[in-house]
Amino acid sequence: MFIVRVFSWFPLWVLYRLSDISFVLIFYVLRYRREIVWKNLSNSFPEKTKAEIHSIQKEFYRNLCDHVAETIKLLTISKEELTRRMNYADVDQALKYSKKGQSVIVLASHQFNWEWLVAVSNISFPMPIDYVYQKQSNRFANHFSNVVRSRFGAFPISRDAVARESIKRKNILRGIAIVADQYPGLKNDKLYQSTFLNQETVFFQGVNQLAILTQYPVVFASIKKIKRGYYKVDFPEIATPPYDKNSSIVMEKYVANTEKLIRENPSDWLWSHNRWKKKHLR
Repeated sequence: MFIVRVFSWFPLWVLYRLSDISFVLIFYVLRYRREIVWKNLSNSFPEKTKAEIHSIQKEFYRNLCDHVAETIKLLTISKEELTRRMNYADVDQALKYSKKGQSVIVLASHQFNWEWLVAVSNISFPMPIDYVYQKQSNRFANHFSNVVRSRFGAFPISRDAVARESIKRKNILRGIAIVADQYPGLKNDKLYQSTFLNQETVFFQGVNQLAILTQYPVVFASIKKIKRGYYKVDFPEIATPPYDKNSSIVMEKYVANTEKLIRENPSDWLWSHNRWKKKHLR
């Protein structure tokens, strides 16, 4: 952690120069997961030419390297600089519920820069944030991610403790933030199946179950990159209670909003994740 912290003291323009060097190394020399990224992009956008796919692929790797640099910077970045760079442009829906003392669920995707999104939430969102995380096998990565995400006060909740903590903290005004587009890889994960980016895709059904359990409204964190190091976030409302116990409206709306965002900014999503490694039948 000491070495990472030393790098975090560098100004962002220096970290971006290091990011440029990292891009050349990762893309051209190490060719990190290039086959997976190419396959994911080709299957998701069959209407695009090879030249278009290649252009998106290269820009994705540049964004990925910037993402690493920006996440390292989270260890020391000031509140003022972070809020200037990660602009919560529209929080009207969340503010409406905050004034009523009503907690909400905030669903996000792996759209750059989701780490800044979580970190700045306790500064810019109208209510405190609890974020749900999946424990990583690498101890350093797990510790580092929780340190930067909770640096300004966000409260971490392990994925396997969501239901328990939701009941325990039900009287606390908060937003429950979940990055909900990852692959549900555990055997006991309940699955929600949908067509997403032209492919049969599974998501965590637990996200939908949480909305039913809490009967909280749901907003979507729509992150858009304005330019290097600057982002704008809107929080449109995508579902409102009451939810029937058999309803899947939350996941339906989430999948639709996530796909729309990716299609508008295809190089800003995490294509290196082996999202479609298994096929699932409806």
